[in-house]
Amino acid sequence: MKFLNRLERKVGRYAIPNLMKYMIVLYAAGFLLDLMAPGFYENWLSLEVYSVLHGQVWRLFTFVLQPPSSNPIFVLIELYMYYSIGTALENMWGSFRFNVYYFSGLLFQIVAAFLFYGVCCFVLGGGMLPIPTLGVGSMYQVNRAMFLAYIVMVPNATFMVSFLIPVKAKWLGIIYGILMGYEVIQYVRAGLALGGSPGLIYYGMAVAIVISALNFLIFFLMTRNYQRISPSEMKRRAQFKKKMNEAKWESGNVVEFRGRNVITRHKCAICGRTELDDDSLEFRFCSKCDGNYEYCSDHLYTHSHVKRVTGNTEE
Repeated sequence: MKFLNRLERKVGRYAIPNLMKYMIVLYAAGFLLDLMAPGFYENWLSLEVYSVLHGQVWRLFTFVLQPPSSNPIFVLIELYMYYSIGTALENMWGSFRFNVYYFSGLLFQIVAAFLFYGVCCFVLGGGMLPIPTLGVGSMYQVNRAMFLAYIVMVPNATFMVSFLIPVKAKWLGIIYGILMGYEVIQYVRAGLALGGSPGLIYYGMAVAIVISALNFLIFFLMTRNYQRISPSEMKRRAQFKKKMNEAKWESGNVVEFRGRNVITRHKCAICGRTELDDDSLEFRFCSKCDGNYEYCSDHLYTHSHVKRVTGNTEE
């Protein structure tokens, strides 16, 4: 967290605002290029480490042109989704942090492609081999990490699955995580079954998924506020919580719920209803009453104000 703050103060002015707008243009250009010249991206623009090491260094930059799909309808849907999610994250984090997250995802894919290529060459034995690394260096995995970040930041957002079924982002995230793990296992199994060079592409796909998850995890671990809590501080907090619970018991915020006594956070001074009775109820303290009197939305404006009485005179 502190590192990102210092970095933002030094180089934050170089961040690219509305980054996803430019990325969407690149994705669209990649789709049109693939439509007009099928196979051109794979042969000349994709992140192939063997080709990069033989002089085609432009691939380190042009691999971002990878078309999201070959179906025009799916392309439009994916581009709209990427733009919406990316813009939402930029609005929540700011341009600089979103730039860091997105470009670190690109960098992770490049580093993973080179490491994967090196390991494959070592295992197969003998110099630089023309090993395909299309599984690693995929823009799909970069956007997958962006989607994971959005799910964590906005867990209650609703997605329309198949345009019909509304699903909360947090449940979609759980399903998404399970599917990612399942994909990794399946790719590894396919690689083991094929063995040798044919199985390398499946290992690469598994590595790409793991790398996208690592980008997500590392960034979020770096941006969390971790506080060291001493044993005395833990004891103080426990005592404070205990006193607060005792105060609630003494104040009468205790109701019977499902056969046991429960301390409630809110309780109407008129009708006695709590948040356990109705999730939609709202509670407010009355500023005109003397003392801590809390009322539900039905009685907040209709109750008689409580005033302290001194002797026979109401204050």
